[in-house]
Formats: sequence, structure tokens, C-alpha cells
Amino acid sequence: MMMTDFTEEHTWLQIQRELSLRKLTEGSKYQEELRYDFNIKGELRHLDTNESFVFNYYKNEHEQNHERYEVLGHSITQYVYELLGRVCMLQKVYIPTDATEDEPRSFFFMSRDALTSSSSLIIFLQDHGAFCAGQWGRRAIVSEGLKHGTQIPFIKMALKSHWEVIVLNPNDNFTDMKTEKETFSVRQSACLIPKRGSSSPEEHTVYVWDHFIARSAASNVAFIAHGYGGLVFVDLLVQRKREVMNKVYSVAFIDSTHNIQHQSRHDPEIQEWIHKNCQEWVSNSKPLNKTVRCLMRVSCPTFSAGTEKYGLAPSCCLQPIFKYLKSMLKAKITTALRNSPVATRSSTRKKTGN
Repeated sequence: MMMTDFTEEHTWLQIQRELSLRKLTEGSKYQEELRYDFNIKGELRHLDTNESFVFNYYKNEHEQNHERYEVLGHSITQYVYELLGRVCMLQKVYIPTDATEDEPRSFFFMSRDALTSSSSLIIFLQDHGAFCAGQWGRRAIVSEGLKHGTQIPFIKMALKSHWEVIVLNPNDNFTDMKTEKETFSVRQSACLIPKRGSSSPEEHTVYVWDHFIARSAASNVAFIAHGYGGLVFVDLLVQRKREVMNKVYSVAFIDSTHNIQHQSRHDPEIQEWIHKNCQEWVSNSKPLNKTVRCLMRVSCPTFSAGTEKYGLAPSCCLQPIFKYLKSMLKAKITTALRNSPVATRSSTRKKTGN
């Protein structure tokens, strides 16, 4: 069976045409009020008017508008899951690995050889919110389209560079036993059952690290962390300090909410590692990749994402992020070769004339 060439633009668009957001909203309470689908450009448009999504569909009915939006959001989540599988050829992995048959489970996505390949492994860690794996933000998908609001352009670029990927699902924390649907809210309810190993973004990330990333064959791991995802990564670094420092070569933060001093309890080793191995891109009025000086906190070199819109920051700085990760990987490999016993013996023989 010939593998789909997921790196080509036309493949994404072709598969996108085969999928239907409209089919996912059919049968819902708001099926007539949600006559929307993604067009050839990946933009959400009304099937009859071709207009963008209208948030305030009902006048002076905030709760009903919100419920309609949540139904749309759930359908978008399922749609993006389909894209992760069919466009990016990623596999869904259920956790915890020892779950019983009737136990609520979470999951994440990874490329086929993510655990066995020795090539670079990229981990995607999203912001906190009512959206799941593969999305930078639901509102960005609705307003700006799939290319801006999903992680798919990043995943495709990583795969095109022959890197493996793991797409975390840190916001999939609860199951509503009344509806048996995934729930992303942290509100306490008698019906909400936390998912073991994934009851919070922090717990989910540590679980996937311990059971998958730490055991992978990859010696060069990088993270791309957006918003609260940056705080979650630093939490992982603090909890698994030596493991993370040895296995992770670089982190690209995007509008991260981490606080190094507070989270690390002023650990100088962690602060030095962050400054040396991380860069951040922030929403800013400056042109893309221009240096930004943050007076409130300085943890690593910081640059402009080239936009003041928080939801567009990830998609706007895709190119400089991958350029940075590739340069960091090259530097690490060069240093490792220079310090290897073979290289050392070779340079010694040259010096002694042997």
C-alpha cells in the first residue's frame, strides 16, 4: 500500500474536501443554525451565504449563543482529529496504558516511528482552553481558518524535515458520565469524572513523558509550547529535571505564561538551562523576529511573532521557529561529534603526527 504524500499541499486540500464539518453538526440541536463547512482554503464559511461565522446569532441570548458555539467547537475537534489521522498520518494512542475496559481514557497523537526512530522528536504542547489535540486555538480556527488555528502546518513541516512528532492532548481531562462526552472544563460537578493520568494539563504531560517520550529512542527532543503550554513544560522540567535536561535540546515558547523564578523556586541550574536552550516569540507590534525586551521577566531570548493578535502568533512565527530548532539541533550534533572519543583520538593523532 502506497503511503499518502502528506507533505504536499494538494493532498491536504483533497482530503479536506472528502471530510465534512457539516455532517458532524447534523443531528445536533443546532443543525439548522450551524450550516457551515470549511472551504478549499480551510476557512469556515456558511454554506448558503458564504459569510464568516456569526457568534451572536441570537439577539440578547448569551447562553444560547454560547451553547451553539460549543456544539460547533465539539464538531471542529472531531474534524481536526480526522485531519491528524488522514493528512498527517498520525496514530491515536490511548492512556493510561493499563486502563480497564470501562475506565475513562484520554489520548494523544504520534507519528508511526515516534518511539523507535533516532531522529529528532518534536512535541506539541497547546494552550489551556476548551479545545484539544491539533489546535492552537478554537477561535482562531473559526475566525481565521485551519492553517492559522491548527497545528497541522507545523506537523507537516516537522514530518517534511524527517522528524517524528507527538501531539499532546493536555485539555482532555474529564468525562461527563451523563453524556459520556469528553469535557474540557475544570468546573466541579458530580457528573465529571477525571481521567487517570490526565486530570490536568500538567499530569497529562508528565504521564506521556514518563511512559512514552522518556522511553523513546530519540536523543534529540524539542518542544513547541503555546500559552499555558509553556508553564506546563516548565512544570515538567522541574519535576523531571535531569531527564528533561539530558533529552530535550530546545524549546520554542509562544506567548508563554510560565514564570521561571516562581516555578523553579529560583533554581539557578534550571534558569541557566532555560536561557541557553529556549527562545520565545510573543504577540507584538514589532516586525517578525525582531528582539523584544520584556521588563517584567527575562528568562530566555524573546522575539516578536509579527502580530499583535494572540491567536495568530503561532502561525505567524512558524518559519523562524523551525529555523531556530534546526540551528539548535545542528549545534548540538556538532558539539557531540567534536566531543566524541573518536573525534578526540583523531585530533590527537593529527597533533602528534601519527
